[in-house]
Amino acid sequence: MEDLLAAYEAEGEAHFSANTQTPLRADAFSKTDEEKITAISLHFAAIMEELGLDLTDDSLRGTPHRVAKMYVKELFSGLNPANKPRISIFENKYGYRDMLIEQDIEFISACEHHFLPMPGKAHIAYIPNGKVIGLSKINRIVKYYAKRPQVQERLSKQIYQELQEALGTADIIVVITAHHMCVSMRGVEDQSSKTTTLSYGGKFEEKDRRKEFFQVLNLGTNRMVK
Repeated sequence: MEDLLAAYEAEGEAHFSANTQTPLRADAFSKTDEEKITAISLHFAAIMEELGLDLTDDSLRGTPHRVAKMYVKELFSGLNPANKPRISIFENKYGYRDMLIEQDIEFISACEHHFLPMPGKAHIAYIPNGKVIGLSKINRIVKYYAKRPQVQERLSKQIYQELQEALGTADIIVVITAHHMCVSMRGVEDQSSKTTTLSYGGKFEEKDRRKEFFQVLNLGTNRMVK
């Protein structure tokens, strides 16, 4: 056990992953949600007991079940493909060829390294070809991928790839700005810093097109397009 703990400590902040897919075991969905909630409740109760908390106290007695239900049904519900939103795609009857922007999409994800909250906003634009997407579906896609243990870089790429597949175009840009509680609540305890990630392709590879997008958002054009 001491060797294992030493290995974890030595790993430190070296937690980079290039995988654009959320790491899941092959048997990730062999249990029902109810079975997972029961198992997680027991495990979380053990964690609380190790911390010295009295689980017979009225205030704490139901906490393991509440946390387990929150994990499975809410905070990490995006892990289950059964919860993936249906995406409504429509023919571009108006022949709209300009940039379409959905901005300030709020979400709360969780850092997969410390399981602490990662609230943020997504700003997304695409240039339609023959298809357009229902605006609310963009919000639902963001929230679906956010509701899982995440790395912000991966979240940006997953949203981009989902929209690319649905719309049949690479002319998409995804910008995410998030506040990482693992930075503000532990370690350096920085309360003000935020992290911004971008994923884009197609016509948004053009500097002027990105500049136009950032000017609309007023996100600091000079810094973004260098």
